[in-house]
Amino acid sequence: MSGRADVYRHAYGPSTTGSVVLDLGGETGALIIYTGPDLHGREIEVSPGVAGPRTHSAVRERHVRDGTFHSAVYPDLAAGVYTVWWDEDTPAGTIRVAGGVVAEFTWPSSAPAGSG
Repeated sequence: MSGRADVYRHAYGPSTTGSVVLDLGGETGALIIYTGPDLHGREIEVSPGVAGPRTHSAVRERHVRDGTFHSAVYPDLAAGVYTVWWDEDTPAGTIRVAGGVVAEFTWPSSAPAGSG
């Protein structure tokens, strides 16, 4: 990882069941990006399309009834296709967010070609 992604690292504590509120309905959906624990604290950016304004969310440890996992949650995104950014210049992939639905994206296990 390089560039702006290194700047966005935080030391957040774990999140527990029921601590994230999702605003779903109409043309608003949500996105969960699943990662490994190695990305704990990293901010992952997403944008509508490739050129749209970016927003970011921190990867946090999530404690749920069935165990523990790491993810970044985007609770209220307008419906559309989003780019998930590996670093400042390289897409990690795309995901369609639909109104009233929680979209799920799994962080790639290796860097995409061309990443810095």
